[in-house]
Amino acid sequence: QVQLTESGGGLVQPGGSLRLSCAASGILFRTKPLGWYRLAPGKQRELVATITGTGSTAYTDSAKGRFTVSRDDAKNMMYLQMNSLKPEDTAVYYCHILPRGAWGQGTLVTVSS
Repeated sequence: QVQLTESGGGLVQPGGSLRLSCAASGILFRTKPLGWYRLAPGKQRELVATITGTGSTAYTDSAKGRFTVSRDDAKNMMYLQMNSLKPEDTAVYYCHILPRGAWGQGTLVTVSS
């Protein structure tokens, strides 16, 4: 059974940083495109960042220059380094195997003073 598990969320002040992790079991990340999504209250789910099997990355405009997605296929892990966090980054963040693979249960990021 494929399972994705996110971790690393929490409460952080504006301008702070968090590093989210996504761990996979039951499947190998190797060569698979992966993505980080977020769902904020009252908003639609948003694709935040993607990373291909060869390491090419892409970001939504609001994440460019602040977030960095990476992967370690040897550890079957994906990461999202988030810097200069803003209150509007508050959301539940999910990892996903693109395009129609498994989802994690999400980790809550709250940016507030």
